[in-house]
Amino acid sequence: MRLKAISDLHLANEANREALLELPAFKDDWLIVAGDVAEKLEHIRFGFDELSRRFAKVFWVPGNHDLWAGPEAPGGRVLVGEERYRRMVEYAREFGIVTPEDPYETWQGPDGPRSIVPLFLLYDYSFRPDEVSREDVVAWAREGRAVCADELFLDPSPWDSRDAWCISRCDEAERRLSQLPAGQPTILVNHFPLRRDLARLPRAPRFVPWCGTRRTEDWHLRFNAEVVISGHLHIRKTDWRDGTRFEEVSLGYPYQWDRSLGMAAYLRDILPGASSSEAANSAARLSR
Repeated sequence: MRLKAISDLHLANEANREALLELPAFKDDWLIVAGDVAEKLEHIRFGFDELSRRFAKVFWVPGNHDLWAGPEAPGGRVLVGEERYRRMVEYAREFGIVTPEDPYETWQGPDGPRSIVPLFLLYDYSFRPDEVSREDVVAWAREGRAVCADELFLDPSPWDSRDAWCISRCDEAERRLSQLPAGQPTILVNHFPLRRDLARLPRAPRFVPWCGTRRTEDWHLRFNAEVVISGHLHIRKTDWRDGTRFEEVSLGYPYQWDRSLGMAAYLRDILPGASSSEAANSAARLSR
């Protein structure tokens, strides 16, 4: 029995949907999906259905693309913000998938129990450089040709801003995490990286304001994380901070992965854990 992870399936792309259909079953294993399943609800339901058939248990957290608001059918009502998120939670539960709104599940491994913590935290633009104000951050990013499409498609209703939604989500996550037994090891799962120093984007460095919140910089220490899982960057990698393993587990768009390997090759083994060298070598091989 293994705990595996992947993110950024982007099932709007036919090649990615076909790869999911070709994915073999891992009936004894659990899977973490760290966001960006698709933009359309029909593709999200398709992804939930197919993944739930292939794994003993599936965990999901939303990515920014999952939250994009657009018409699902001609004349259909557009679901946005919190309402859209709650609809996806309903779909996930329909297929037995664990969401950030559900009780934390416990992984019972040979090294003892681990609480798997799905998080939905968003971002608050605080990954920007210190000298750039919140009011100027979008213009600053635009100067570097790096404005995120969330500015058009991610409606935070009923919150006044994505920043405010992020604050609310972080408050709730901290409350729940503080209720875990003292010393309980955790697996933290969020679409966005929890640390600013891990949001390294060589090809689009000014995209970082849409990559997380500084509020979570020390959560791997505060909440005893053995592994932190994220996606969003489309840069598969393994990093270590303070003895905690950080895994970026994106699949990505069709041009960002090797179809000949199949989707199974991009499922990252989380538990039982790999050594630092094994994990880094695996991520590097798939990033070529």
